[in-house]
Amino acid sequence: MRLALALLASLWLAGCSQLGAFEDLGNSIQGLISGNDNAEPPRELEPLEPSVNMTVLWKASVGKGYDDQVVNLVPAVTASTVYVADRRGLVQAHNRQDGERLWAAETRLELSAGPVVAGDKLLLGTSNAELIAISLVDGTLVWKSTLSSEILALPRVAHQRVVIRTSDGRLAGVDLNNGAIRWTHDRSIPPLSVRSLGSPTIAGDLVLDGFGGGKLIALNVADGKLVWETTAAIPHGRSEVERLVELDADPLVKDDTVYITGFQGGVTAVNLNDGDILWRQTTVSSSHGLAAGRRSLYISDASSDVWQLDLRNGADLWKQDALHQRRLTVPALIRNRLVVGDFEGYLHALSADDGSLVGRLQVDDTPVRAAPVVDSETLFVYTAGGVLAAIGID
Repeated sequence: MRLALALLASLWLAGCSQLGAFEDLGNSIQGLISGNDNAEPPRELEPLEPSVNMTVLWKASVGKGYDDQVVNLVPAVTASTVYVADRRGLVQAHNRQDGERLWAAETRLELSAGPVVAGDKLLLGTSNAELIAISLVDGTLVWKSTLSSEILALPRVAHQRVVIRTSDGRLAGVDLNNGAIRWTHDRSIPPLSVRSLGSPTIAGDLVLDGFGGGKLIALNVADGKLVWETTAAIPHGRSEVERLVELDADPLVKDDTVYITGFQGGVTAVNLNDGDILWRQTTVSSSHGLAAGRRSLYISDASSDVWQLDLRNGADLWKQDALHQRRLTVPALIRNRLVVGDFEGYLHALSADDGSLVGRLQVDDTPVRAAPVVDSETLFVYTAGGVLAAIGID
């Protein structure tokens, strides 16, 4: 246990960017805690007779993709265009209908987060603590701002503010027009921490973000002042690893409720207006995040089992374990289907009603790590190997 703790701490402090090493260490710690030598292997896929069709509408290649690094590079979709970036600094714009490349720009930066569309700009973060804005028209640089550390969170935009979280736990409000830093919020990181790909969420005038120790905060988006803070998840256990709680998933807002999960954090519902806890459940956790339907939450847990939870109280309604340990993404909800990506480049479609598997499609032979983006009945997927694809489902 001491060796595992030392390795995890050194991995965080070194800022290790090798996803495989990070996952292997996590498996090692899991084995130490459980007394097993090896983590569970991914579930082999069983033959499937699909009841829905998933079709590749078009594919495009985007440079080196993730380049074997821990990054948060995702497609940004508008009514006419899909924007995407690779780790080595390439940004491309593709026609939404047929995938034709419209332009490509070389930023020559180590891109680590984005792109995100903000008016006439695209926003991206880098491993060298840079937040950049480039033109939607041709990818030329508009402005660059230097922050305190690596950026893995997606930029969030409201009221002419770009809110960004850096890997040292700081939040910053940046002027969308010129990149000037208007406010910062410092938050200490616990000695033992999990490297997070989570991003803040903006709801109205509030910035919502989770931290280590189970804390959820709300800041004013204009000036960064604290509005409320609550303990959304309570650490349990005797050892430091068992008590490690990190609310590292994106907060999800539905109506006047914030839903939050994270590493060993369970799922908690919080009143958006004052931070009061509405309910907690400790059975299911995910470092990736949640999806919400009209009456339910959907989550891929730490073991890649998919759950449906009741929005009203967190009660589990069904669980699907056929994709156990396949490193699933957050579910994407499209009509009455859930779609998740896995570590072998497959997309799996599940019934939102009962969790049954209803479709499967392999997009690439490299992992799908970011949740598919749903827009106007089409799924847009970007794989770690740099394949951008538009998928139809019926």
